[in-house]
Amino acid sequence: MSKSAVILLSGGLDSATVLAIAKAEGYQCYAMNINYQQRHSAELKYAKRLAHHYDVEEYKVVDIDLSWLTGSSLTNKSMIIPQSASEGIPSTYVPARNTIMMTLALAWAETIKSQAIFIGVNAIDYSGYPDCREEYIKSFEVMANLATKTGVEGSRITIHAPLIHLDKAEIISLGIQKGLDYSKTVSCYQATEEGHACGKCDSCRLRREGFEKLGVADPTLYAR
Repeated sequence: MSKSAVILLSGGLDSATVLAIAKAEGYQCYAMNINYQQRHSAELKYAKRLAHHYDVEEYKVVDIDLSWLTGSSLTNKSMIIPQSASEGIPSTYVPARNTIMMTLALAWAETIKSQAIFIGVNAIDYSGYPDCREEYIKSFEVMANLATKTGVEGSRITIHAPLIHLDKAEIISLGIQKGLDYSKTVSCYQATEEGHACGKCDSCRLRREGFEKLGVADPTLYAR
């Protein structure tokens, strides 16, 4: 029997790796991109290209406006993106973002009768976001099976987070093994419309360090 999965696809390094993993595991992939009025909108173009490259069953862009969450530098363009690692949770944290995104993915999964959701969260090389931790993913899975018709009727919904215990170098290595071309991804929090990365934000730093640790060339396009 064929198996299907909803993939949360942002166009970044982690979500692209997750899509490559799901395809390699034989899933029929339904890719969902969330356009939440984030300042790094270049990732929308990259997500669409990745979805086409991997020949997903369906690619869906969901538009929601989170710009009113003015406490995050990803939704409030008047704030400055941090350019160095800092203690505590950085301003790039968007309140409840992963919960919102996974809820939308859950609704779509139930609609298409899929019992799997893939998300590229990582609890090793990340910025300290609370909604990237394993305990959060496990808790959401419990909720998903309590709150849906699918779960109540006995068809268990599973949240797959295959990168959760990997550092960036390990993630990149895994993606390369799956044939993923990382030049087709963008991770920068303030990339240009063409996808050129700043090379200074936390996301750029983690990505660059991953390639350096692995000892392979970084294909990222950096702004001059």
